Amino acid sequence: MRAVVYPGHGVLPEVAEVPPPPCPDDGVVVAVRATGVCRSDWHAWKGHDPVPLPHVPGHELAGVVAELGPDVRRWSVGDRVTVPFVCGCGRCAWCAAGEAQVCPQQTQPGFTGPGSFAELVALHAADLNLVRLPDAVDFVTAASLGCRFATAFRALTAHGRVEPGSWLAVHGCGGVGLSAVMVGAALGARVVAVDVSPAALERAREVGAEVLLDARDPGAGSDVAGRVRDVTGGGAHVSLDALGSPATAVASVLSLRRRGRHVQVGLLLGEASTPPLPMDRVVAQELEVYGSHGMAAHEYPAMLAMIEDGTLRPELLVGEVIDLEAAGAALAAMDRPRAGSGMTVVSLP
Repeated sequence: MRAVVYPGHGVLPEVAEVPPPPCPDDGVVVAVRATGVCRSDWHAWKGHDPVPLPHVPGHELAGVVAELGPDVRRWSVGDRVTVPFVCGCGRCAWCAAGEAQVCPQQTQPGFTGPGSFAELVALHAADLNLVRLPDAVDFVTAASLGCRFATAFRALTAHGRVEPGSWLAVHGCGGVGLSAVMVGAALGARVVAVDVSPAALERAREVGAEVLLDARDPGAGSDVAGRVRDVTGGGAHVSLDALGSPATAVASVLSLRRRGRHVQVGLLLGEASTPPLPMDRVVAQELEVYGSHGMAAHEYPAMLAMIEDGTLRPELLVGEVIDLEAAGAALAAMDRPRAGSGMTVVSLP
């Protein structure tokens, strides 16, 4: 089969002929119809996350079941499916409790094994992990959900518990941040979008942000958190760090009103992984601090229903649709991210 492969970290990925993946006994092989180009794939390509080399990236995917393992009961060849980027093992206590996103034996296409920048990809524990796609949701839109959009949806519904009329601050308006803006607005929140890019802030306005704050505005007169507290009349009820840096994590916590909820979605890597959060404020104001890591398959129906009825329109966040031959260059181009340009999705015939 054809797949995008890189032999070493930082080496330009190229399309090559590779053996098709074997089908797991409890899993499926999916014929990929679309796959997102995500910054998490870029991190692995740069060597920030360990992956086996040579490697096929890709973890945001949608397609059609092409082959079934003998232990699969719920699926048939030809089913239209997507899958969370975290696949639970289907055997542990966490999976049994519906918390596959924190499964200790989880697999992740494009990280623990070959990914979806390919014509075929193997997925484990299909009866637990696959998500059936409604006919109204096309493959490109479904691929855009897998990491950024689904993560934002669960962060705001399960952890943030966003309510109509509440204030939501979103720090960082890249893929997951813009997804959070759209989801928050659809849930009835009043959204404050924070970024350093005018283009990203304009996109945030287009998908539902009420207030735009340029974090680099020299004439603003106060720090970012203080400005959020000012415009929200005392602080956000929910604040989300969608970028992942010590500065944005701290700003998100300090943006909250008393008894507010901070949700950490952006990844903090290496030396930045342990930022000095203001725990004095957390204790004194009884703030809640959450991490959020994807969304299990059984939680997808609520999100898909909002997409089917037009309440959520993730297709508006897709910027460019490319073919497999262009995927390697698109991944490498994330060395210089283009703010506000939208998600790139690879479409396969």
